[in-house]
Amino acid sequence: MTEPMTIGGAPVRTTVSLPVTDPATGEVFAYGPACSRDQLDAAVHAARGAFPEWAARSLDERRGSLRTCGDILTAHRHEVALLLTREQGKPLAHALHEVDLSAKWFGQTAALDPGHEVLDEGVTLRRVPHGVVAAVTPFNFPIILSVCKIAPALLAGNTVVVKPSPLTPLATLRMVALLAAALPPGVLNAVSGTGDLGPAVCEHAGIDLVSFTGSVDVGREIARGAGARLRRVVLELGGNDPAIVLPGTPIDDVAPALFALSMINSGQFCAAVKRIYVHERDRRALAGLLADLATEVKMGNGLDQESTHGPLTDPAQVDRVTRLVAGAGGKVLTGGTPLDGIGHFFPATVVTDLPANTDLERQEQFAPVTPVLGYTDLEGALAAANGTEFGLGASLWGEPEQATAPAREIEAGTVWINTHGDLRHNVPFGGMKSSGLGVEYGYWGLLEYTRVQVTNISSTR
Repeated sequence: MTEPMTIGGAPVRTTVSLPVTDPATGEVFAYGPACSRDQLDAAVHAARGAFPEWAARSLDERRGSLRTCGDILTAHRHEVALLLTREQGKPLAHALHEVDLSAKWFGQTAALDPGHEVLDEGVTLRRVPHGVVAAVTPFNFPIILSVCKIAPALLAGNTVVVKPSPLTPLATLRMVALLAAALPPGVLNAVSGTGDLGPAVCEHAGIDLVSFTGSVDVGREIARGAGARLRRVVLELGGNDPAIVLPGTPIDDVAPALFALSMINSGQFCAAVKRIYVHERDRRALAGLLADLATEVKMGNGLDQESTHGPLTDPAQVDRVTRLVAGAGGKVLTGGTPLDGIGHFFPATVVTDLPANTDLERQEQFAPVTPVLGYTDLEGALAAANGTEFGLGASLWGEPEQATAPAREIEAGTVWINTHGDLRHNVPFGGMKSSGLGVEYGYWGLLEYTRVQVTNISSTR
């Protein structure tokens, strides 16, 4: 099985192949193309050549193209979802949900309007596209996180080169091939390859804006390169989201939601609950409830209908989280070591009795692990929640009127109350501190793909 790249509206294959592993089996099941430098140049050249005509189209024409993209994705939902499950590992039902959400996202984005403003008599402001956008996407939600970049970039009048993760290139390549058939050649392109392709895309002289979702370290490198070139970036980087259970909150009521929101995509979600702070008198009880819920998780192949959670996509993550749990020095109530057998499986894990400031608390594990930490006063919990380099999301659990004031003290781009990771197409999402620059989603995310141009007409001649 292979999927070609899409360059200038045409399928393009390569002489070098990229092996793609099924994380549920640990075996290579397909091959993707490994882009050469000449092919990357061709993709950027195709996007630049298509830009003037695409940018000149009316907003309504571009809206119609986005709606068509949504319809196409819906019509091919099962084949894209099946590829997604095979390469990423998530249960097929979850993959179908991701594809369906992505199809809707095209239509929801099409309803947006970047808007023009009259600032003064004879002075108007309009939003114009940057040019060629590089959309560099991660392995955990490759379809929706591509569409969240493609849709607003195209609506704003940009052309796009998509570069998916080398771990999960196939579903994205297939989606772009399907969508590009409904767009002028060169408007939407996709290239794939090994780890050195990402920097080559981001540093390419023909790229005007880089939109990247991924790790903090790679985001910093992109930002440094962009600064040297005075190039705009949108960076949605890692998160180590805390959840704080307020004193007096019935833990029986919140435990199921906290557990479910920490285990989304087997913990491979930037805005999952990654550490829980609860009053010390409730810590062991909450940890016990979470451990009981962990025993109900059915880790397995995403093609098995009984599987509730899939494997870790990157085998290196299995080794990393194993070290984090082992080195934390806490009490592992359930899980804690990789599952025996084939595939990259790590069990649902609950850890408590942790000393302060372990790497398990301070680093993003990106795995199905829930540390439960105690506090004696709320100020201490807020200090611990803010005590990492991350600032993507956070949540408070309890009576909303008691949560509003402490929510303002949390250093995060989004603070939820009695939920977590609730991402919506019409609500901006972005991080503070090392968790990113700029925002995505909705009107505010659309504006990231535009530049301001002011027209000032003199009142005298």
